[in-house]
Amino acid sequence: MAYIIILIGALLRVLPHAANFAPIGALALFGGVYLNRRVALLVPLMAMLISDFFIGFDSLQQRSIVYGSFLLIGLVGMLIRRKKNVATVVSGSLAASAIFFLVTNCVYLYSPDGIYGHTWAEQVRSYTNALPFLKPTLVSDLMYTGIFFGSYELVKAWARRKSHAIYNPSPR
Repeated sequence: MAYIIILIGALLRVLPHAANFAPIGALALFGGVYLNRRVALLVPLMAMLISDFFIGFDSLQQRSIVYGSFLLIGLVGMLIRRKKNVATVVSGSLAASAIFFLVTNCVYLYSPDGIYGHTWAEQVRSYTNALPFLKPTLVSDLMYTGIFFGSYELVKAWARRKSHAIYNPSPR
């Protein structure tokens, strides 16, 4: 399953899409909830590495920060794993968007080409300038989270019913 998720994540990131409208945050959250711990954290990173090969790489510092934000989102998924329900998954998706926004626009971690200084005023300016990208991140994280989690749970329920029907045939 991990290979399929990686392929889907990389493909959807490489195909044309609106800025910040990608499945990687939802993929990291999904992996944290459903995959074993080691694999869960590698899935979004592998999807990013594969897609970055086609899209192109930024600086190592920028990639480290972006990849690190997805590791944090995977950890959020691991926290949700214990109490997975619609509310925790939606909250996790919103947290994923917030983590990505806050981490990748933090001038104390990264300031491309020295655009922002390392002051509180510049931090506020960075977050303000990044606000137009927050909405597509929120929408895509919620949408892809719904698709990934919903599809998985539907297939799981279908398989359970199918298995029940095979092992407990109805009398004729």
